[in-house]
Amino acid sequence: MGGHSKWANIKHRKGAQDAKKGKVWTKQVREITIAAKIGGGLVENNPRLRKAIDDARSTNMPADNIKRAIQKGTGEIPGVQYEELTMEGYGAGGVAIFAEGTSDNRNRTTNEVRRIFEMNGGNMGSQGCVGFLFERRGVITVARDAMSEDAMIELALELGADDVKTDDSGFEVLTAPAALDAVKDGLKAKGAAARSAEVAMVPKTLVAVDRAGAEKNLKLIEALEEHDDVSNVYANFYIPDEVMAALDK
Repeated sequence: MGGHSKWANIKHRKGAQDAKKGKVWTKQVREITIAAKIGGGLVENNPRLRKAIDDARSTNMPADNIKRAIQKGTGEIPGVQYEELTMEGYGAGGVAIFAEGTSDNRNRTTNEVRRIFEMNGGNMGSQGCVGFLFERRGVITVARDAMSEDAMIELALELGADDVKTDDSGFEVLTAPAALDAVKDGLKAKGAAARSAEVAMVPKTLVAVDRAGAEKNLKLIEALEEHDDVSNVYANFYIPDEVMAALDK
């Protein structure tokens, strides 16, 4: 499986840690609000909102919280107005880092994120400095024992996926963003339910990092993800198996 899959696995483990820190609901409420503001409050017409609500339910967010977040997004009840923003820069060794977020004060958030980069051995660049190194794709992960590799590749491509990557831990199915839900639902109907499914900024090429580079970049990314205004962080590095084994010790 490609480096993005290994990165996704790291993100999954970190996601559990973030939930323990109590930050996840704050970010999920903002995503629901933004999704409802952009695409309306009806989940059947708004895939982004549907995904945001599913994520919130997976962390046991109360239904009333979800409802209020939708109503704030559609303007039915007053609330803080958030806007989406992207922040780009470089980590240790010139690794490209692309962050997405929401904020009620763009200048404050940008300055705080710049300080996080600087305090963790990186530097924040101008808009577009690394964005061209990534592309927005649908990413679906499925357990390795869901079906044989040949059957998974055949089914995923038949459903409209662009590519399938495989390793011992599972399958990674890549799609166009608009095709994500259809492919995910099609896989589920054939007994291959997704472990995760998201629209993500996938790096076009990947660079390997050594242990020092991995530690520095993971520290930077963790600091970015801990900021309340940062929703997602992507990077164009991967950690080789032997380095990952050393980090896990």
